[in-house]
Amino acid sequence: MVADRRQVGARLLDDVPRGRAPEALLQQAALGAFEHGFVLAGLLLTMGSLGDRLGSRRLLLCGAAAFGAASLLAAYADSAETLIAARAVLGVGGATLMPSTMALVRTMFTDPAQRAKAIGLWSGVMTGGIALGSVLSGILVEHFWWGSVFLVNLPAMALLLVLGPVLLPESRNPAPGRFDWPSVPLSMAAVLPVVYGLKEIPSEGWHPRYVTALAVGLLCAALFVRRQRTCAAPLIPPALFRGPAFTPALLLTLVCAFGMMGSALFTTQYLQSVLGKSPLAAALWSLLPSVLIGLAGPVAAGLVQRGVHRGYVVTAGFATGAAGYALLALAGTDSLWLVLAGAGVLASGVVMVMSQLTDLAMSGAPAERAGTASALLETGTEFGGALGMAVLGSIGTALYRHEMPAGTSAQARETLGGALADASRLPGAAGESLLATAREAFTGGMRGAALAGAVLLALAAVGAAVTLRRTDGARK
Repeated sequence: MVADRRQVGARLLDDVPRGRAPEALLQQAALGAFEHGFVLAGLLLTMGSLGDRLGSRRLLLCGAAAFGAASLLAAYADSAETLIAARAVLGVGGATLMPSTMALVRTMFTDPAQRAKAIGLWSGVMTGGIALGSVLSGILVEHFWWGSVFLVNLPAMALLLVLGPVLLPESRNPAPGRFDWPSVPLSMAAVLPVVYGLKEIPSEGWHPRYVTALAVGLLCAALFVRRQRTCAAPLIPPALFRGPAFTPALLLTLVCAFGMMGSALFTTQYLQSVLGKSPLAAALWSLLPSVLIGLAGPVAAGLVQRGVHRGYVVTAGFATGAAGYALLALAGTDSLWLVLAGAGVLASGVVMVMSQLTDLAMSGAPAERAGTASALLETGTEFGGALGMAVLGSIGTALYRHEMPAGTSAQARETLGGALADASRLPGAAGESLLATAREAFTGGMRGAALAGAVLLALAAVGAAVTLRRTDGARK
């Protein structure tokens, strides 16, 4: 049911004007985009710790320079190998940018009310930027050559490099101790196999290779935790987790990311493969929920500043997300507005939760460990998103396969993309019948996964109400 990366690459090729790029380059570039996410996830913990030692501003500017240079290289790459290498460097740059920005927010805004507003705006802008980036990329690919999607990064990186040294203060740990180099490969060995296994399971199933990757990653994670508890100057100080707020915020962030990425897995395919919209049209329709998303973070911050207990706001955010999933569970094969409404309500609840949990965790972390704390939150988000894709994707896939008739081909029973490919080769009514059956089966799988997501977020709402109510740091 969940299209694999090769099918995604084929869909991308259909939407790139012919003659603008070699097919082999674009096919392998679709695979290279996957490695970008791995590099980013694997280096977050290392870069967060480096930011505390070298300075968050310095690391941010170095990351911006690397990100800009890699974007330029990717835009004009003349081989798949060059493009994949550039994407990997983009992952390195992204791993420096994400924890550094939040660490700077933590140190720049010492007043709790101002920091809450800043984090709320940060969450809304980042979420809205992701949606806008998809649309902008679609427009550029539609009207220009494929490499133009990378060039849009250059103005932002150039502006950051020019204004950053003037406007941003430096912040670093004045006494960081010796850097724990052995923990760097150990942390990557813990993160990468787990993320790999979780991201492959929805499309490939519970293959022994992916189960082995999960087991290896979990074993390395246990070794990593053991080293952090016994090392004199650990990469991740265990003291961070002893505060009353940080650990609950980290765990709830993981659950929240689970819900967000699990829904994104289905709604994008629904717009394109069930409703038959082009990638650009689907991206444009996806902008509508962003109106609610942009307001959710500041509204949540405003409620806390007016005296509403933060635990209640987080609980309300999880309940809102569960309501969004409930709307998705009502969708049929022609429910554009219902799916958009469900996605908007779900994403709004997620932003409410994320903004408050981020503020809660960063407020409880020492300023000299802001980069490390931010990197832990980002890594938790990566794990939660991958876990959401794996679990909800597997539920949707199982329901899809159950609904597909026994007489259909193995390819059609495997994924909706395979059914669409088969239907295009069948004559007239036979193709239309297979198409209708596959779309109904996919929608049924989406409804089942949405129900599971609604139950999870409802339980998270109860957990947040209990946990954060007992946490002194939950108050503004």
